[in-house]
Amino acid sequence: MTPSVAYKILTEPQMKALETGAFTGAPVDLADGYIHLSTADQLAGTIAKHFAGQPDLWLATVDLDAQDAPVKWEPSRGGALFPHLYGTLLLETVVAYGPLAYEPDGTIRLPVAG
Repeated sequence: MTPSVAYKILTEPQMKALETGAFTGAPVDLADGYIHLSTADQLAGTIAKHFAGQPDLWLATVDLDAQDAPVKWEPSRGGALFPHLYGTLLLETVVAYGPLAYEPDGTIRLPVAG
């Protein structure tokens, strides 16, 4: 069973764009034709591979069931299925967001609503 939420890693300017109501994608998203998302279990690998050493990153928790655009689970890194949003990410479908932070044990602190 696929999760009902996934996560988008955003730079600070990208987060500001999303806060205006919609995010059409990072350069890699625009080039590939979909917005790359990760599950909670995939986040650490995505950050290590694509965002290592970048400051001021944000995490947005995306409600996959609330999307108007299709979400497809497609093979990517290591053959694992990743959620890809084929459309615009709307702020109204983001249930929580916050700066990328880590717990004392080094795990990623996921954003919590409220």
